[in-house]
Amino acid sequence: MLQRDPWLLPDGVEEVLPEDAKHLETLRRQLLDVFECWGYEKVIPPFIDYLDSLLTGSGHDLNLQTFKLTDQLSGEVLGIRADMTPQVARIDAHSLSHQQSTRLCYEGTTLHTRGDALDKTRIPMQIGAELFGHAGIDSDTEVVQLMLEVLAMAGLKNVHLDLGHVGIYRGLVAQANLTAEQELALFEVLQRKSNSELAELLDSYDIQADLQAVFLALPKLNGDKSVLASAREIFVVADAGVNNALAQLEELAGILHDYYPELTISFDLAELRGYHYHTGMVFSAFVPEVGKEIARGGRYDNIGQIFGSARPATGFSADLKVLAALTKKDQEKDVVVKILAPIAIGDRALDEKVRDLRATGSIVIKQLSGQQNQAEQLRCNQLLEKIDENWVLVPLN
Repeated sequence: MLQRDPWLLPDGVEEVLPEDAKHLETLRRQLLDVFECWGYEKVIPPFIDYLDSLLTGSGHDLNLQTFKLTDQLSGEVLGIRADMTPQVARIDAHSLSHQQSTRLCYEGTTLHTRGDALDKTRIPMQIGAELFGHAGIDSDTEVVQLMLEVLAMAGLKNVHLDLGHVGIYRGLVAQANLTAEQELALFEVLQRKSNSELAELLDSYDIQADLQAVFLALPKLNGDKSVLASAREIFVVADAGVNNALAQLEELAGILHDYYPELTISFDLAELRGYHYHTGMVFSAFVPEVGKEIARGGRYDNIGQIFGSARPATGFSADLKVLAALTKKDQEKDVVVKILAPIAIGDRALDEKVRDLRATGSIVIKQLSGQQNQAEQLRCNQLLEKIDENWVLVPLN
């Protein structure tokens, strides 16, 4: 067995160096301030939890992404969180147990068993917000607007919004009386958007021809707002639940267009990512330079039922490290003032001057004995010098 270099990190695990860490932390604080201004209170779920709590309502995909281990105290199977949303739902349902609407936000590191094809990291830093206790279009609108505000505050431009509604597919499946096995097979084919596979699979099902035509049309129902007009014609044979879902989608799109006339909005009525988790409106945000969504969310009613309170809920999340990487190159390099304080052991006046400077936010580094040329090495551009018995700041050339 080859000896591994001790400085190597596991695949998909990276460290954040000072300059990037500073930008990441600045952005984190800014975005949490945005949440607070909108009335969202921060919670801090645990990094490790019982596995069943972490996977509540999430389906097979999150199970595969979750690291598992055995608790040496209880013998129970624990998981390291791959998504914080189920934990936040538990906080709302059990720990807070409010009757009124609750707005919560969070940020923290998660851990995935594998990275995706585009972003190899296995340690995303998830940041997000959840609104519990309201099932109307108002809460869907608020969460989408909050997501757009967060992306704007992060400095992202040319954001594209993609909208969908899993209630459309759920309603069609119920109307077709598909078995659980048939539903899963159809779901997997739709995810691949394979028209030939879809036609072959539907031919093997005992469903009406007009309803079969609706399923065949689903993968083609993506694009601009003209998709909604086409869907209204195609869904004429669908039941009320499907058409109500389409109407909700149209209403939300109209509201968002009024608020953001320049925002590019597209629709994908076959978007089923998170299907086992979401129950209604789903949405994703994209920017041209990234080949996948940079933030996403949607409605996931009743996830808190297992925790004792079945509440409507909607929310969104993003990877803070992705947002930071996208915005760092657009940040102008600020000239950071760093001050070097000389060695003067027992000089109370110097100690007080250093303390006062640090109290006002200045960076002051104290010189250490036996080290020369520290100012250049530490990238200091000012020096504390004693002039006429006073410690004053002197620029360094």
